Amino acid sequence: QVQLEESGGGWVQAGGSLRLSCTASGRTLSSAWFRRAPGKEREMIAATNSIRTWYADSVKGRFTISRDNDETTVYLQMDSLKSEDTGVYYCAAGRPGGGFNIPVDYNIWGQGTQVTVSS
Repeated sequence: QVQLEESGGGWVQAGGSLRLSCTASGRTLSSAWFRRAPGKEREMIAATNSIRTWYADSVKGRFTISRDNDETTVYLQMDSLKSEDTGVYYCAAGRPGGGFNIPVDYNIWGQGTQVTVSS
């Protein structure tokens, strides 16, 4: 089974930027980033299958998901960060045949990386 490892989390002031990376031990068909904000359920915020991308309304226009050509590394460029972007960010790999923008079709998870945005 593919394993995922995130990096790039940390602390940043509101309005700043961070870039998260997630390296997989093998090629993945689709990749997504999820976020668990304090006191909230984990939610999908961005996804891609290298042809199409999907974003949650809360991050649209500020975050950009991309993947390397070998489809083993996925990035999340986060700009214009807000305090409400604080949370643990998880990358995930989608199951074969699943929909790239369907949260329940992601079944492999990284360990998560903390992002804290200070206002």
